[in-house]
Parts: sequence; structure tokens; C-alpha cells
Amino acid sequence: MAILIDGKQLAIDVRTRIKEATAKLPRRPGLAVILVGEDPASQVYVRNKEKDCIHCGFAGQTFRMEDCSEEELLALIERLNKNENIDGILVQLPLPAHINERRILEAIDPDKDVDAFHPANVGRMVVGKPVLLPCTPAGVMEMFHAYGIDLAGKHCVVVGRSNIVGKPMGLLMLREDATVTFCHSKTPDLAACTREADVLVVAAGRQGLISADMVKEGAVVIDVAMNRDPETGKFTGDVLFDEVEKKASYITPVPGGVGPMTRAILMQNVYAAARHHMGLDTEEE
Repeated sequence: MAILIDGKQLAIDVRTRIKEATAKLPRRPGLAVILVGEDPASQVYVRNKEKDCIHCGFAGQTFRMEDCSEEELLALIERLNKNENIDGILVQLPLPAHINERRILEAIDPDKDVDAFHPANVGRMVVGKPVLLPCTPAGVMEMFHAYGIDLAGKHCVVVGRSNIVGKPMGLLMLREDATVTFCHSKTPDLAACTREADVLVVAAGRQGLISADMVKEGAVVIDVAMNRDPETGKFTGDVLFDEVEKKASYITPVPGGVGPMTRAILMQNVYAAARHHMGLDTEEE
């Protein structure tokens, strides 16, 4: 039976550490969250981020724009880029169809890009000199470290190749001396690849994709996906948890696994950005 990786408790630990460190800073870190439209899920995510800011002692501001043009949104981002009290800018996705998502994300100052989606931050990550890291992959790495899971020399398989999770996940594991294989919708024999994984990270967004016969005995299984079951309405991952749990050495639940860590790493990025803006990068706490 696998050891359950408790993302909820790890996230609490991360936020507590940030709260204590924030109290020692010359000023409170500032996070600006921009929400365009009325997507119900996005509104929930934004409320949770507001709560996290309060807990960590940050100065959080939310800009709710029920309807706006792309130029109005760009103008707001430009003002926030110039605001010295704002350390992080987050535009909640998805955006309405009339707004060019790429243009908006690339307008954010890379040093304030706490989602780490800007090409400059992606490039920094590739060459191993990141200031900010993508929240979900960095949250998974925090899990590995917290549970003493050493990736050096391990064969890590990533199912999914998105710019937000799959690609950066593989890069971060590569930095810790893992051998990384990427799989995706065009992989001819997915099961043959996943059965070779010492560490399996699944982020495909396909409910029930990974069954026990696709997992190596004793593998570490990280389920990043969050799918809503059309029959029950409950959230599930890509991994058939009940059967894979019996075969894995470590496994994340859905919900309560990677999700809470994504939010916690966002707060960590805001804190890191604030230190960078205050010129404290090289100083000890």
C-alpha cells in the first residue's frame, strides 16, 4: 500500500514558513490578481488566493473586470508593472475569447510574473537560473523533497506536454539528475512507457487514463489532473487511485494532493519576487 503524499499539510507548512519570513521583510509583499469575466471556477480560485494572501501577510489586490477590451487590460498591466508596491501580477485564466492570452501574459514584467509563464522566465528555467518557477511543477518538486524522494538516476515519465505543467515538470526533474521521458496523445504505446517509470507524473486531463497494469511495482505516482466526474460531479485525477495505490510506493490523492501545493508555491513566488525587488536575494533570513 502506497504512502499518501499529503499536499494539504505540505501547503500549510509552506504558507506558515512564508508568513514567518514575511514578518521580517521591510515591507509587505504585494500581489495583484486580475479576473476578467464571470467564470465560476475562476472566481473560486481568486477567492482562495485572496485568503492565502491574508494568511501570509501579503498586501493583496484583486481587479475584477466584468467586461473589458484587450487594450484596457494591457493598460492595467502596464500600471501594475510600474507600481513599486506590487511584486507579483497574476492574470486568472482562462480569458474571454476576444482577448489574446499570449499577448496579455507577455505584457507582464517577467520579475512580477509569479505564474512564471513569461518566455523570459521559461528561458531562465531552461538554463538553470530561475527567479520564479511555474507553480504546479515546483509544487511537485517540493513534495519530492519533503518526502525524501531522490530523483537522481531515476527514470521519470511525464504524461502530458503542456507549457504550464508537462514541459516544465520534465525540466525541473532533469535538473535533479533524473532521466526524463515525455509521453502525450501521439505516443503509440503509452502503457509500455509508463511501466518503465520509477516516477510517474500524469497531467493529461483524461479521467481514468492510468490503471494499475500501467504502473511499475513500487513507482512514485503523482496525479496532477483535476477532472470532474460527469456522473458523480466529484473531482478525480487521471489515475485510477484505488487500484494504483496498492502498487505504488508513494501516491498523491485528488483532490488534496498537487492542487494545494500549486497555491502555496504561488505565495512562495510572490515572496521571492518581493525579496528580489527589495535587493535581498543573496541575504540570509
